[in-house]
Amino acid sequence: MRRWFTLPALTVATIAASLLVAVAPAAAHGYISSPPSRQANCASGAVANCGDIIYEPQSVEAPKGSTQCNGGGSRFAVLNDTSKAWPAASVGQTVTFNWVLTARHSTATWEYFIGGTLLASFNDGGAQPGATKSHTVSMKGFTGRQTVLARWNIADTVNAFYSCVDLNIGGGSTTTPTTPPTTAPTTAPPTTAPTTAPPTSTGTWKAGTAYKVGDVVTYNGLSYRCRQAHTALAGWEPPNVPALWQAA
Repeated sequence: MRRWFTLPALTVATIAASLLVAVAPAAAHGYISSPPSRQANCASGAVANCGDIIYEPQSVEAPKGSTQCNGGGSRFAVLNDTSKAWPAASVGQTVTFNWVLTARHSTATWEYFIGGTLLASFNDGGAQPGATKSHTVSMKGFTGRQTVLARWNIADTVNAFYSCVDLNIGGGSTTTPTTPPTTAPTTAPPTTAPTTAPPTSTGTWKAGTAYKVGDVVTYNGLSYRCRQAHTALAGWEPPNVPALWQAA
């Protein structure tokens, strides 16, 4: 009797362990929302005829080490198509890349490349990220149109998530500097501080729409202000993702 109970217990434990290993890679998903990555541009409709990546911009998952925009996997080959008119965001010599993570996973490193040049690597040491992640990266003197490949390397699987961002790199910073007046004003400044105009509503929240910081939407009769630039997906309704929206 003792042997009869031991063998099934071992079998159940083995099956359970196998199931945990099998589902682990699917637990993590994410992509760069701003500056818009290629999958973000597909999801928002800025680039047409992208295939099913428009529904799954967060799912570009493949083994670590690839230098292709789709990770070298069998899916989403459209992301490698250099003949497409990928929009290039105008930036300076430092760029802040913002990730939206639809599911979080313990992280080894985040890497950014232009061609064979490693621009930056951020080591998370196995920590689990939040719903969003941002990195400020130096372009190391690159100018003109360039494609940055970003890799999110997962700590406890063999896979990474990939995101390519097309940029038009200038020589300044990502923030447009203000030019001081060359002459002093001839009239006294107003004694009453100007009022700040309320944010303009962008209408009802809708999946597939690209939102920028400060946009205000309505959802189920309530107003929400965008906290993080992203392309909306089904399931990311404002009440569900406080990292992206706050009550206005």
